[in-house]
Amino acid sequence: MLRAVLPARYRILLLVLGIAPCAAVLVPRTAIAQVNVRDAVVKIHATQRAPDFVRPWTKSRSQESTGSGVVIANNRILTNSHVVQYATRLYVQANQSSQRKSAKVLAVSPEMDLAIITVDDDNFFQDRPALELSTDLPSLKNAVNVYGFPIGGEQMSITEGIISRIEATSFYLEGFGLRIQVDAALNPGNSGGPAVSDDKIVGLVFSGVRDAENIGYLIPAEEIATFLADVDDGHYDGKSRLFDRFQTVENDALRQKLGLQDVQGGMMVTAPFRNDDYPLKEYDVITHVGDVPLDRKGNVRINGELQLSFQYLVPKLAQDGVVPLKILRNGESHDVNVPVSAEREWLIPPLKGTYPPYFIYGPMLFTTPSQDLLARLQGAGQTMLGALESPLFDSRAAKPEFPGQELVILGPRLFSHPTSEGYDNQFFAVVATINDVEIKNLAHLVETLKNCQDDYVTIKLHGNYETMIFRRNEMDMATEEVLEDEGIRSAASDELRKVWSGDDAPSDDQEDDDSP
Repeated sequence: MLRAVLPARYRILLLVLGIAPCAAVLVPRTAIAQVNVRDAVVKIHATQRAPDFVRPWTKSRSQESTGSGVVIANNRILTNSHVVQYATRLYVQANQSSQRKSAKVLAVSPEMDLAIITVDDDNFFQDRPALELSTDLPSLKNAVNVYGFPIGGEQMSITEGIISRIEATSFYLEGFGLRIQVDAALNPGNSGGPAVSDDKIVGLVFSGVRDAENIGYLIPAEEIATFLADVDDGHYDGKSRLFDRFQTVENDALRQKLGLQDVQGGMMVTAPFRNDDYPLKEYDVITHVGDVPLDRKGNVRINGELQLSFQYLVPKLAQDGVVPLKILRNGESHDVNVPVSAEREWLIPPLKGTYPPYFIYGPMLFTTPSQDLLARLQGAGQTMLGALESPLFDSRAAKPEFPGQELVILGPRLFSHPTSEGYDNQFFAVVATINDVEIKNLAHLVETLKNCQDDYVTIKLHGNYETMIFRRNEMDMATEEVLEDEGIRSAASDELRKVWSGDDAPSDDQEDDDSP
């Protein structure tokens, strides 16, 4: 029997039922736990304005979305990055309440799809219990309850599921970590809701599988704890990992050539991430991470039952920017310390919640490509770029050849203006040269155009695109006329405007209107 002073709502309920409340009442533990969990789960309302890749001087139209979150220690709310990314307005609504409280983002990890937000009103947390993270990785077949506010209703949804799989896998781009698969029904709006067992957070909902029944994924408490520890200093650094390319060593002929014994496993390096004095070389076989051996598929055994990718151990064993590995090279074993980093080098980087820069010159829009843009162009856009022999998608996983290198592209169309008459729309064409000067990045392009003294501006593009030639003395007037005709406030995003004119005025990077 549990002695407790019942909350007022329970005393009223007992009176309605004709039962006199007393100081010692039998209250099921599960009932109290469920009420506490419900009070900790919130609904998140976001007004999101993603980048507009066709008109990068503004933002895309506002979209209203909802997700879920859970209160954790220190007046914070844990949710998914994608729930709050690009949010211009953010509100939190408590369970069984119609009131929405203004919120703000404190920290975000796009790679691991995690975010922390808080409510401006500290009183909001007085009656909201903070749930604790589980310190143990759950076992397969364990039952969990998933809380959230999926589409299809206004009330909280609670579903039960079984943990069916735990694996180490890639998240968004360079993100890598543990993922839990559950058979609970998860729908849009569940994102950011907690999966709970024994009153503690086992994981956070972040994805479901389309065209599959009752398959969803959780970010485990272990990954959440790593994220929270990372941002404790107010800055998100990310998880260290190796960005080399590997393959398994299962083939007999391959193993014989590499000099592997029958009992040895590992992962063979097919492309080292660097080529200078980097300690890993092509055909090296990583046989151990620290003292932990790899099997023939490159997995390590964890907790006696889980077989996870060796990359799982890299951030756990890395110290001072290096991870200790044992490798096999030409049949001989070596101990090496390999540099690790939290973010790989991208020739075409992800936006991670930022907006693309832009520069308008005459009838042309210049910007930079991103992984986000390439994701939007998949399908018909990728087919069109392939037909134009564009190097854009071929460069998707490429590294910069020198510091500061980035690709510069034209927008999907030329602005309507007499100076562009006769030229086709150069659909996201990659700029090669301007007046025979190889373009290093977007700021370099702006400098090149600013310093140009030639009578003509000649722009050559990679692939099967036209060469465009303009009279330089017409470009300034053409730019002004395009800005006026298109209703664009500034010819460049803030940093590029400084390159062009040295103007230190406040940024007009993206307009906040919803005009078409």
